[in-house]
Amino acid sequence: MNLSAQLSRIRPFLSTPFGRYLVIGGSIYLFELVVIYIAQHMGASALVAVGLSFWLGLIVSFVLTKFVTFRDKRTHHRVVLAQILAVGLLVVFNFSFTLLVTHLLADQVPAAVSRTVALGITTIWNFYLYKTRIFQTDVPA
Repeated sequence: MNLSAQLSRIRPFLSTPFGRYLVIGGSIYLFELVVIYIAQHMGASALVAVGLSFWLGLIVSFVLTKFVTFRDKRTHHRVVLAQILAVGLLVVFNFSFTLLVTHLLADQVPAAVSRTVALGITTIWNFYLYKTRIFQTDVPA
């Protein structure tokens, strides 16, 4: 199958916000891995490398989710600051939820499994909140 045919098969998926959301999320994950690799090869500790990748990933994710996934072109500082605050609160909530899931499942499954479960759940409700609240662009003026 040539590249053109492959692209035509995924184009419908990428034309939906959820498809773009998943692709961007996967891309951010890979971006964070690259940041960790580069930072560690430049002498950063694992803690510093992961911290750097987290914050860079969060910033890039916010921008891509806003402008690409949901095509929210609003850039007025009041709108953007409110969105940053909402995403920040969501990050804190998701982190707490992830720790709770990990704690509840600690005796049943490996940590990677509990993290994956929490990630799947937060991915779904994040998409819902982004689409219906945080990056909603079809609100009447």
